[in-house]
Amino acid sequence: MGVDLGPLIKSRRQIRVEELHGKSVAIDAYNALYQFLAVIRGEAGEPLTDSKGRVTSHLSGLYYRTLNLLEKGVKPVYVFDGKPPELKAQEIENRIRQRESARAKYEEALKRGDLESARTYAALSARLRDYMVEDAKRLLEALGVPWVQAPSEGEAEAAYMAAKGYVWASVSQDYDSLLFGSPVLVRNLTISGRRKLPRKDVYVEVVPELIRLDEVLGELGLTREQLVDLGILIGTDFNPDGIRGVGPVKAYNYIKKYGRLENIAELASELSSIDYNAIRRIFLSPSVAEPGPLEWRPPDEGAVVEFLCREHDFSEERVLNALRRLKASAPARTETLDRWFG
Repeated sequence: MGVDLGPLIKSRRQIRVEELHGKSVAIDAYNALYQFLAVIRGEAGEPLTDSKGRVTSHLSGLYYRTLNLLEKGVKPVYVFDGKPPELKAQEIENRIRQRESARAKYEEALKRGDLESARTYAALSARLRDYMVEDAKRLLEALGVPWVQAPSEGEAEAAYMAAKGYVWASVSQDYDSLLFGSPVLVRNLTISGRRKLPRKDVYVEVVPELIRLDEVLGELGLTREQLVDLGILIGTDFNPDGIRGVGPVKAYNYIKKYGRLENIAELASELSSIDYNAIRRIFLSPSVAEPGPLEWRPPDEGAVVEFLCREHDFSEERVLNALRRLKASAPARTETLDRWFG
């Protein structure tokens, strides 16, 4: 779920995807794939599948969204999660229970013919399985787009890559990237576009937004270490319950007044049950690895068609048309296609 810093951040800026032209970005792959699984569904909330019953919603989203980014001159690299920290076990269990509950409600909604509710619960029940992750990596390889296997949290690895200059920014829906030290965070990049609000006949335009860590810290008057402490009070993936009755504004006031968790005497009892030093280490000294050289290559059209169309029943016409649009966009860039992908 990530830490809820949204109400505190005022220095975000809406941007157009075109403003990222020529820039490389590290995308939290699991975050993006879950978004695709949740959003790309049929009328009754069912996921897209191939003739063998394998889910393909994530592949559809990954393929067309990645080509859209490439067409606009953005150079994506996807970062996949590794082994989660032990402190994340409770959050993982919570997510499993929530998905199981949503699945049951989805089936109940289908039985009573409530398709609107069914679509909502179906999105909440989305589950990313191992074969989906491996399929995503195969597709990226066919597209010539690099991917990185993180030793632990993908978001931490993406933030590290941005902080060390391997990429210009990290991409995620979660604000945890800021706690992990990403100097630049781009949100909504993989879900931008027209979206229907749940249970309402209303559509909104979701646009990317840019957040800079130094601006956030400046406007809040906090250090990054204090931002991590603030997050612990609210609740993170490593202490999902946070402190009862403490939301973003109250957490901010506590940290501004007392400086750090150890100084908040009135919360000493509640904090004694949280291993906040271990959580601090996860954010401030996360398990990351050097990603190695990042290389973008032109898509292998034959490999893309074989994988998507032959193995997973995608429309060959649509798949090839998307590749043709990417090739047609090359003259608009300052470099040739081969040089840009190098």
